[in-house]
Amino acid sequence: MSQQTTTTPLTFTVRRHEPELIVPAKPTPRELKPLSDIDDQEGLRFHIPAIHIYQSNPKMGNKNLASVIRDALAKALVFYYPFAGRLKEGPGRKLMVDCSGQGALFIEAEADVTLKQFGVELQPPFPCREELLYDVPGSSGILDSPLLLIQVTRLLCGGFILAVRFNHTMCDGFGYAQFMTTLSEMTNGASVPSILPVWQRELLCAREPPHVTCTHHEYDKVADTNGKIFTLNDMERRSFFFGPTQISALRRFLPTHLKGCTTFEVLTASLWRCRTIAIQPNLEDDMRMMIIVNARSKFKPMIPVGYYGNVFAYPAAISKAQDICNKPLGYTLELVKKAKSEVTEEYMRSVADLMVIRGRPLFTTVGSYIVSDVTRFGLLELDFGWGKSVYAGPDFHVASFYTRYINRKGESGILASVWLPAIAMKRFVEELDKMLAPDDNDYHVIQEDSQLIQKYNLPTMIR
Repeated sequence: MSQQTTTTPLTFTVRRHEPELIVPAKPTPRELKPLSDIDDQEGLRFHIPAIHIYQSNPKMGNKNLASVIRDALAKALVFYYPFAGRLKEGPGRKLMVDCSGQGALFIEAEADVTLKQFGVELQPPFPCREELLYDVPGSSGILDSPLLLIQVTRLLCGGFILAVRFNHTMCDGFGYAQFMTTLSEMTNGASVPSILPVWQRELLCAREPPHVTCTHHEYDKVADTNGKIFTLNDMERRSFFFGPTQISALRRFLPTHLKGCTTFEVLTASLWRCRTIAIQPNLEDDMRMMIIVNARSKFKPMIPVGYYGNVFAYPAAISKAQDICNKPLGYTLELVKKAKSEVTEEYMRSVADLMVIRGRPLFTTVGSYIVSDVTRFGLLELDFGWGKSVYAGPDFHVASFYTRYINRKGESGILASVWLPAIAMKRFVEELDKMLAPDDNDYHVIQEDSQLIQKYNLPTMIR
């Protein structure tokens, strides 16, 4: 198992040019475009960062990637002109884009560091991340602020770090990948995107009259009675690599009738279990696993190709902490499968209606763990002329993101990010190591009558 901690001694200096606003290369419509009622919920009113890392390419000579992307961005904004606008808020907290053409923020920078200095595995958390994605003063608000910020940092070795920050109300991970694909196509000479963007946010607006028809535990109002308060200084972030060997090790814990589950399901169930043990909640506390589910294929007719708004839900699997920790992994996995299956077109309509009825609430944060799988968005394949990236994915701590990753051995797998208090991270690693350990006399798992029997003493919450 590969992991990287936040305790890295690497420091370096980044020299930034003045931030500039990149406007569309051609005139664009001046209009007011409302977001959908999925887009403007409280839980999406933030900026989400992503990091793309590229090695040097001798074939590109002295060509400057920053100049290439700056020009491509102006061309891409002709088609994605709402990204050059600013958000306004109307009655009922309704968000809309003023397509003013003011532009997206762009920063060119150089750093006195090489990719080799970052270590053998390029994984989050990255050192000096705030220097690689500079928070331009006044740019991080939700209203009347730039919706997109891009920083291109050239490294001493000729490699590049492309850091992006976008307002999540504008698009989800799928929509982000679509926009970035257009940006890469423009750097390679295209004049029109291979997939034209579609706005049509009215497709995911509330019904008239709005009426909630499904159960949405992800928006339950829950009081925090545990009273555990951690400061940011207490927190630690690590990345964990799961290749075929690690996933096979986790599958040993499954009963026969669940052997056909997906990699996402067994990994998510395992991380939820390890995390719950690690944070030591009260035994009777309700714990929530909220799974980001792309709902594009759930609609009939389907959401149009090119739609880049938010089309996902986070259905919540709920269980008492003691059951997650003490019951076999199959129990947790069944909860994950059930939650995933709840997302339908009707479920999405119900979420949109709930937003209007309840004033666009935040999702439940108490006892919640959010997981988002971005392995299928093709981020590693984005090529701006320098070849494919060696790392690409969100760089955000609130959720555990699964990104596709190729380790130094050439193994393709999933990189999962975890953010926990330092003392809980130690327990998390211990529990995960137990699950990934080879069968031996200390930790042996056998299958009998389709039931999982653990000869190892089942973990409890009391350590």
